[in-house]
Amino acid sequence: MFIEDDAQMDSFWVQSALGAIKAIAFMYDIITLPVYLVLQQPWKRRQDSRRVKAKIVRNDDNELTYRTTDPPRDVHVKMLQENIDTLEKVFNYVAKTYTSKRCLGTRQILSEEDEVQQNGRVFKKYNLGDYKWKTFTEAERMAANFGRGLRELGQKPRENIVIFAETRAEWMIAAHGCFKQAMPIVTVYATLGDDGVAHCITETEVTTVITSHDLLPKFKTLLDKCPLVKTIIYIEDQLQKTETTGFKEGVKILPFNQVVKTGQDSKFEHVPPKGDDIAIIMYTSGSTGTPKGVLLSHKNCIATMKGFVDMVPIYPDDVLIGFLPLAHVFELVAESVCLMTGVPIGYSTPLTLIDTSSKIKRGCKGDATVLKPTCMTSVPLILDRISKGINDKVNSGSAFKKALFKFLYQYKVKWVQRGYKTPLIDKLVFKKVAKLMGGKVRIIMSGGAPLSADTHEQIKTCLCLELIQGYGLTETTSGATVMDYRDMTYGRTGGPLTVCDIRLVNWEEGNYRVTNKPYPQGEVLIGGECVSQGYYKLPGKTNEDFFEEDGQRWFKTGDIGEIQADGVLKIIDRKKDLVKLQAGEYVSLGKVESELKTCGIIENICVYGDPTKQYTVALVVPNQNHLEELAQKHGLGEKTFEELCSSPIIEKAILKEIAEHARKCKLQKYEVPAAITLCKEVWSPDMGLVTAAFKLKRKDIQDRYQHDINRMYAS
Repeated sequence: MFIEDDAQMDSFWVQSALGAIKAIAFMYDIITLPVYLVLQQPWKRRQDSRRVKAKIVRNDDNELTYRTTDPPRDVHVKMLQENIDTLEKVFNYVAKTYTSKRCLGTRQILSEEDEVQQNGRVFKKYNLGDYKWKTFTEAERMAANFGRGLRELGQKPRENIVIFAETRAEWMIAAHGCFKQAMPIVTVYATLGDDGVAHCITETEVTTVITSHDLLPKFKTLLDKCPLVKTIIYIEDQLQKTETTGFKEGVKILPFNQVVKTGQDSKFEHVPPKGDDIAIIMYTSGSTGTPKGVLLSHKNCIATMKGFVDMVPIYPDDVLIGFLPLAHVFELVAESVCLMTGVPIGYSTPLTLIDTSSKIKRGCKGDATVLKPTCMTSVPLILDRISKGINDKVNSGSAFKKALFKFLYQYKVKWVQRGYKTPLIDKLVFKKVAKLMGGKVRIIMSGGAPLSADTHEQIKTCLCLELIQGYGLTETTSGATVMDYRDMTYGRTGGPLTVCDIRLVNWEEGNYRVTNKPYPQGEVLIGGECVSQGYYKLPGKTNEDFFEEDGQRWFKTGDIGEIQADGVLKIIDRKKDLVKLQAGEYVSLGKVESELKTCGIIENICVYGDPTKQYTVALVVPNQNHLEELAQKHGLGEKTFEELCSSPIIEKAILKEIAEHARKCKLQKYEVPAAITLCKEVWSPDMGLVTAAFKLKRKDIQDRYQHDINRMYAS
């Protein structure tokens, strides 16, 4: 994990100093072990980690079905007692229960100022104040008024309405305003390209779109592709006045707060939805083509919420920082759980999250430092970046600091695996790293893609927190499995939630069978109340991927998993990502990419395998800072980023780094790319090479770089 400079590491001074520290640590262990043994009772932690989380409820040679061994917990039981079966009932319940408690918080932007950088360039930065909060009662009342305001504008119950905006308090208020009038919301990623946005709007036949000040200008061109849209409601900016001229004639452009005000005087009554009514048409980010609309009922959302509250411990003084897209089902359900349990949500953005974020003015604090959250949701992409940031910081220090950090890191990992906590090292070293996120984060929930075991271990160790990984899909309302927070292993996704069953089915083509040893393997199927009704206006695709059995709805995920002895699922492959090479070896492209992404030099990577060849190749987007360091080592410091990407010397050096990293990750020789091309552009959703959720669009990448792929195989 940590890059070493052998010449420096072998220096006598470093080794002597480190030897002395190791001797002190050894003596400390001997003296304090009996105390820690009595106080911490590590055997209990080991037992909790190893306990069986699921049992087999159906068994034959073709398939195995697993169900959790855990009972429903307090909040789940409370939801059943109160008959909470819709998101509308959730908000009504919490407004009565938590009344004046903080609910939704927004950071105040005091001003935007020019800041001169060291290189002379000028960037616009925010001068930020404190968080301004709405109580549960205020948020519920605002949502009710917004819903009635929509009715005054002519929007009817059970008519679709689009929310195309960044994550913020108004997003949640707008959504709940719609739920109070039984209006299904259509969620669209704020980073989706124009064609994708137009597809979502036209397919769902909406006449009203809720958007933001920043995204409103897109509609100057979008409205020509969306002839049915008659009203656009925009969430105002804190500083700038919104330009509302120059749009298609006949389309009303209204500010969010005006709709809320209209609703205050409205006589329209609430129209409560039923559990089976559609709450959300959630568009997938479209990694394999056009985004598909997934139909999620209120009952689906409530089911996953019940599953999450059974798995994640929640305390009265918790605070969540919300910055992932609410158009992503994982973030929406996680924030809904926070509402249900009275946890305040303070909103942030990736540009203002921490003190060093790109829009934070020098001397001003990032959102996490001000909010001091205890919980956050994340995706592996962000956690990989934090992990690389820690490595860069360590590697930029002296040889002694590097060696000391490596020793302390390994020391902590060793004792944690034995079931102990390391309070002294945490206080002296790792708590300083944890201040990055405000210093109070105790739990991070990761979803959306597989998290590598290395990143999992490093974040958990360095930030002194629980990092629990979950597995689910938009089609299962994000519900399937979640790690037990007491599980001390890495790289697994946990046991089934209390609201669904997990099934493994033989996939003969890839040699994945439930009879495999040591653990059963197969395609993962998910069955339960969290499973969607299907795809919007796609009956053929719905019948292909979903089915009913004994009154339970099931979804075929296309993912390959194995269930280990304690009933925990590990995702090991994806049917679409599996390539059989000429010599008959199977390579899981996604697995190889996930491991190689933890290599410092790699910003992004797409591995390609030609079935007629004996090896894979890769397209690599290099990390600019690491690339410049590598250039200095090879005497190419004066070259531009583009020139370095074309340099055979640099290409060869990076290929060597990848091979070394692959060895550490225990990848097989045939899995490691034998040739690479360095890509000069950073892949973004605008280019159409990654989705709005930053998942690779393999076909589009292949089409764009086919010439380079041919060249790599020819060489």
